[in-house]
Amino acid sequence: MSATTNPAHLSTFGDRLARRAAEVDSLLCIGLDPAIGRMPEGIPDTADGVIEFCERLVDATADLALAFKPNLAFFLAYGADGLDALYTVRDMIPSDVPVLLDCKIGDVGSTATAYATAWFDELDVDAITVHPYLGEDSLEPFLERSDKGVFVLAKTSNPGSGDLQDRTLGDTGLPLYEYVAARAAEWDASYPATVGLVVGATWPDQLRQIRDVAPTLPILLPGLGTQGGDLEASVRAGMTADSTGLLCSSSRGIMYASSGSDFAEAAREAAIRLRDDIDAVRRARG
Repeated sequence: MSATTNPAHLSTFGDRLARRAAEVDSLLCIGLDPAIGRMPEGIPDTADGVIEFCERLVDATADLALAFKPNLAFFLAYGADGLDALYTVRDMIPSDVPVLLDCKIGDVGSTATAYATAWFDELDVDAITVHPYLGEDSLEPFLERSDKGVFVLAKTSNPGSGDLQDRTLGDTGLPLYEYVAARAAEWDASYPATVGLVVGATWPDQLRQIRDVAPTLPILLPGLGTQGGDLEASVRAGMTADSTGLLCSSSRGIMYASSGSDFAEAAREAAIRLRDDIDAVRRARG
């Protein structure tokens, strides 16, 4: 079930991401979340339908995308056939478009090594999302991959994220999300992998703090579109000095722009609008 080897493995993930951003002049990361019960008109609600749905979405938007972000859970919800569908979808994405698997994993070293083998070697994605709760050694199997990207959860977009992520650490006086960002910057300097952060567009003030302590790390920015994130404020807060450094992620707002047979055309139109809105903020910054 191994995916086709990606010829882009000749450089770091950070290099490939920067090259792609320059080639398409876009910071748009398109999520692939094929939810059960939400297939558009004419697409069966099966694993085969997932493949057709995603293929048409990829074909319609690949030239606009900085990256694609399949979400593991939505494919697993279709069972074993859904996992096969994920491999098929990954193979259909053009090799020059980075693929980031949203799986939010993190476990003890031996288990993390197995995860790294499964997703980096077998599925052959370019980057993954991880959580840092188990500490640095739990992330080493991912961080040691020089051609891969590792996006560490710092401040997630959901309303309840503050339950833990906003807690102040007594020995540093920093909120946990800011401390995680600082540690991620250290890991990026110490390990071969490209280290990034996950920060929700629903928290532009916290994003600004995170960018201050991690000025060069790529940031995956979920929460735009249906989650109500503040696009202008978050893009302004999260951009690096050269007006890049963000993967502005939208899934449902693009995928489900139409529930009719014109879903692919509607997805392309929604992707163009969002890309242009992001670019308008970048241009305004100068």
